[in-house]
Amino acid sequence: MSETIYKRRFGDRRDGRLVRTYPAYNKFTPFIMKTRNDACNYFSDSIEVTEIDRWLREKRAEGYKGMGMLHLFIAAYVRTIAYRPSLNRFVSGQQVYARYNIEILMTVKKAMTDESEETTIKVKFLPSDTIFDVYRKINEKIDEVKANDGNNGTDKFAETFARFPRIIINSIIGFFKILDYFGWLPQSLLDISPFHGSMIITDLGSIGIPPVSHHIYNFGNLPLFVAFGAKRRAIELDNTGNPVERKYVDYNVTTDERICDGFYHAGSFKYLKYFLRNPSILEAPPEKVIQDIF
Repeated sequence: MSETIYKRRFGDRRDGRLVRTYPAYNKFTPFIMKTRNDACNYFSDSIEVTEIDRWLREKRAEGYKGMGMLHLFIAAYVRTIAYRPSLNRFVSGQQVYARYNIEILMTVKKAMTDESEETTIKVKFLPSDTIFDVYRKINEKIDEVKANDGNNGTDKFAETFARFPRIIINSIIGFFKILDYFGWLPQSLLDISPFHGSMIITDLGSIGIPPVSHHIYNFGNLPLFVAFGAKRRAIELDNTGNPVERKYVDYNVTTDERICDGFYHAGSFKYLKYFLRNPSILEAPPEKVIQDIF
């Protein structure tokens, strides 16, 4: 997450370091709320997008074809992590860890048809990434999936398991849960797992519906799910009392409350919205990157 050199210690995992100075009360909560579904909090908000749309049109005219709200949401989240690193924690084995990387997951359909298969992609970012870095990394990964007639590592892994009887599948999944509890899953599985990462995001605006309030998965360690929907119009009164039409995008966030307290979550969502409202800030790297506590 930063230039600080950290030497892995006993108790750390391949995907994160143990947060050792977490207050005792917070260390205790994963033993009360043992699963992510126990600890789900739901947050809904909306953002007025008139100026955002104008900025996106400018970027597309400059050659960033297809740049849209998906890139902006991810870039705003990445920038939020630069200043609010505790949002990139996760709970595993009833302990709280600070993730080494920013790993974003999303589901991609190879074509917008009912028959088209879907797959999950995982993209890694740095907290210093700009909107242009996000645009490049996301598009490279999506183009790779759409151009590949075969399946990616996640799909191949799932296809292999689907051939086994149910009792064998359940036994293997149970074994993986034990490995994951103690942080012993191999890096090769962590790299392809759609259940291990910083955040999973879904663009429901691309299929023309409002955002859903999505659960987060008990398996793995994903602490955050973001869903945003289609643009909607609203008639409102301006400062002079005259009716004006404005455009909004609604978004819902589901988060694991065990990674940080409610005050920190609230502040982080304010950062996220600030960066969404001011996308030009994301054109340059952050002035600084804050380290999570040790």
